[in-house]
Amino acid sequence: MLSRFLPAGLSGRRRFDSLSEREILALAIASEEEDGRIYAVYAEKLRKDYPASAAVFDGMAGEEDEHRRRLLEDYRRRFGEVVVPIRRDHVADFYQRRPVWLVETLGLDRMREEAAAMERQARDFYVAAAGRSTDAQTRGLLGDLARAEAGHESKAEELVEDHLKGEAGSTEDAAAHRQFLLTWVQPGLAGLMDGSVSTLAPIFATAFATQNPWTTFLVGLSASVGAGISMGFTEAAHDDGKLSGRGSPLKRGLASGVMTALGGLGHALPYLIPSFWTATAIALVVVFIELWAIVWIQNRYMETPFARAAFQVVLGGALVLAAGILIGGA
Repeated sequence: MLSRFLPAGLSGRRRFDSLSEREILALAIASEEEDGRIYAVYAEKLRKDYPASAAVFDGMAGEEDEHRRRLLEDYRRRFGEVVVPIRRDHVADFYQRRPVWLVETLGLDRMREEAAAMERQARDFYVAAAGRSTDAQTRGLLGDLARAEAGHESKAEELVEDHLKGEAGSTEDAAAHRQFLLTWVQPGLAGLMDGSVSTLAPIFATAFATQNPWTTFLVGLSASVGAGISMGFTEAAHDDGKLSGRGSPLKRGLASGVMTALGGLGHALPYLIPSFWTATAIALVVVFIELWAIVWIQNRYMETPFARAAFQVVLGGALVLAAGILIGGA
């Protein structure tokens, strides 16, 4: 489908239905060139860690170059050597691509999804354009381009099957999963454990010392936000990920900081309720849910045996909670 329709008047961009056959063909050439460059960037980005996927994108870049060559030959036959300088961003109702610098920072699966979307957008655009054309020759040209993109999509599927079948695909998927664990799950889990457990003592000590829900909430809020900022900066600063392979320090710091803050806020928010005992009862239920969520994440993603994870987390949380209550009630 046409993915974006933007107003043409203020920006000075043309509408597709105002383009001549020469401009349409020049636009197709420019689009194939850009897509080929995008696939080449993907391949270069993945070559070290995911060589099989890099081979897929190398093949797709080659297909785009072949399409460009065929389009250019047809353009020369019909209109000569000078190709009109028109690109996607010159046409208001033409599909747009994400900036390569933005997409290439994403993971392997996201790059594969982006490539599939590129092929669908190009194919659907030419189908829609052919349907709007009233000129028989232009309709035939656009139909040929639509079939070419459909064939390219099939070729992309063949490339994936050739290069990512069996052990290569399994190895790359395992590597991508491991990177997800190192970059997001481990820092997030550490943050959730720190936020959920370490804030128990100050929050419940304040609660039982003052029996004032608002004061308890303020202490819990400050402890949670402060711990989140501290954990986030610590995670981001202590390891740049280059030697450890743990990924972007910014992503790890974000995961750790946000989960730390959420872990503490979970049992601080109930103290917005004016009734002390009602708020405390709800907070204790939230603590129970938080601890079991930690156990589930450890078992699901870190492959920690459920019984051992439950013993460690629940026992540690119970001790910290008891310490806070005893100190606050003293």
